[in-house]
Amino acid sequence: MPGMNSGLSPADPTLVAAFRSALLHQGAIALAIVVFLVLLWATARVWQGTAATATGASGGAASETAEGGGESAGHRTAWRVWAGLVGNSGEAPARRLLRAGFGLLWIVDGFLQAQPKMAAGLPSLVIQPTAANSQSWVQHLVNWGGTIWSYHPIQAGAASVWIQIGIGAWLLVSVHGPWSRLAGLAAVAWGLIVWVFGESFGGIFAPGLTFLFGAPGAVLFYAVAGALVALPEDVWQGPRMGRLLLRGMGLLFIGMAVLQAWPGRGFWQGGAQGTLTGMIQSMTGTPQPHYLYLIVSGASSFTSSHGWAVNLFAVISLAVLGSAFLTAYRPVVRYAVWLGACFCLADWVLVQDLGFLGGLGTDPNSMIPVILLFTAGYLGLAPRVQEATATETAATEAGSETGAVPVRWRLSDLRGRLTSASAQSLAVASAIVVILIGAAPMAAAATNRTADPILAEAIAGSTASLDIPASGFQLTDQNGRTVSLAGLRGKVVLMTFLDPVCTTDCPIIGAEFRQAAQMLGPANKNVELVAIVANPTYRSIAAMQAFDTEEGLNTVPNWLYLTGSLDQLKRVWAQYGITVYNLPAGAMSAHNDVAVVIDQRGVIREELNTDPGPGTASTKSSFAALLAGYARQALAGR
Repeated sequence: MPGMNSGLSPADPTLVAAFRSALLHQGAIALAIVVFLVLLWATARVWQGTAATATGASGGAASETAEGGGESAGHRTAWRVWAGLVGNSGEAPARRLLRAGFGLLWIVDGFLQAQPKMAAGLPSLVIQPTAANSQSWVQHLVNWGGTIWSYHPIQAGAASVWIQIGIGAWLLVSVHGPWSRLAGLAAVAWGLIVWVFGESFGGIFAPGLTFLFGAPGAVLFYAVAGALVALPEDVWQGPRMGRLLLRGMGLLFIGMAVLQAWPGRGFWQGGAQGTLTGMIQSMTGTPQPHYLYLIVSGASSFTSSHGWAVNLFAVISLAVLGSAFLTAYRPVVRYAVWLGACFCLADWVLVQDLGFLGGLGTDPNSMIPVILLFTAGYLGLAPRVQEATATETAATEAGSETGAVPVRWRLSDLRGRLTSASAQSLAVASAIVVILIGAAPMAAAATNRTADPILAEAIAGSTASLDIPASGFQLTDQNGRTVSLAGLRGKVVLMTFLDPVCTTDCPIIGAEFRQAAQMLGPANKNVELVAIVANPTYRSIAAMQAFDTEEGLNTVPNWLYLTGSLDQLKRVWAQYGITVYNLPAGAMSAHNDVAVVIDQRGVIREELNTDPGPGTASTKSSFAALLAGYARQALAGR
């Protein structure tokens, strides 16, 4: 997938440090905004209490009453948020399990996204291999989305962290009303994005689809749960929604049983050739605690020896559980829930190896979400109590009075809007702030077709900032004209050394210089792009012109490719620290990849390593952005 695999190490210290810095920076911004909202809300409450004191019939008594009322309201709103999580809010148990359970899973996934290797490693080590076995149109679609991550790994990685933590927090704190349903819709939207671009549609278009290894994609279950939370709350008052959910899960289990039993897919086969054995064996290579390695390794050995029996057990279990869920008969489903939980947990440990280990696991895979869904279906079958207890009713009423249901706000009445807001509304606002902190930079990055220079910095290493006069020279350009460095005074010079017959690094570096000229835009007229021949044998004007034509540099108006006698070239190479020698039995030469930035005064400002690394679309764009950035700094005199 061109442009997706950056070729960078997931543990590259430059990228890891930048990712950590972005998380800390954005976390500090989110914290500051949340603290500001809390202080603003608390101040508004103080104003309200002061106003009540000033207008009361008897000052002291009114003050006490206002303070007592404020304290009571505070206790009620705090109780409402807590009640929504522990279950005393009048919310249907099934909906509460989905909301709180998947809210916690989203938060866990957010923290998993914050692992140090995630920014650099996710595109090449997770997204690309997941899509590799799917149909070509799936690969193209995933590549299109994955390119955003490859071009902007820091922004995309940090955005995933905050969006998922924000969605999880929103689900947890928003118990009732439109905001709670919107939280469900947010989970659906982000879940589908991750399912398509991160999981390649859960592998449903790839061979070897199996429930045991996560099909049809863990995050699809997150999206389903979000859709169920987004439904009107009254649909959960009867058993109908529970039956629909269970029958949906029943059809899924039976469909997966059929796929698991289908001949010719390798699941009935034991030994090293068995599909299931191979899947489990692949998990033993994941970095993990030794005791877990022993468990998974033992499961692999057992499956290798008894592949037919293991698959038969899996097929029967899936079929039986699916049939039980299809009945939606509560006494039957009760036992199916327990058996299903045991089956899923066993698969989660023995086959999926917990799913989140190794430094690049983005979620705990599919078994925990599946358990939450069919358990919610079972809870949905229970008859609903129409009248809440006195405590529940008081908490619900307090939430309604303090803003659980949005009130009609007037723009001119800021204080009224703040004082009427509940603690739960404040928590919802804080969760949305966290989401926006991540989404805004990612949206900006998605519109930027230039890769982040951090990729080039990671490949090139540290850049040397200098302030020394550039050594002069007088050479011949690709058109036979004499060019001197002194004659370029007044312009910024980006200079490198290229072998005209090179087929590896030099063409990539030339393409990066060409892209840099495009990125500079109008400023390009004040910049000269200069390359000096780095080959003692092939240094003719004809060789340079062929190189320029091949790499499209002949269309760049400010491109100069310079050559001269061998003595002239050796002198320039020595002045700029370039080591050049012919490779054995070949036309190409070996030389160090270096670029220097010379300002309008003829002073070297920067010297950087231009080793292009893998030379993918993202890294070429990144190097070009780095070069253009240095040119702009020199033009600005910084």
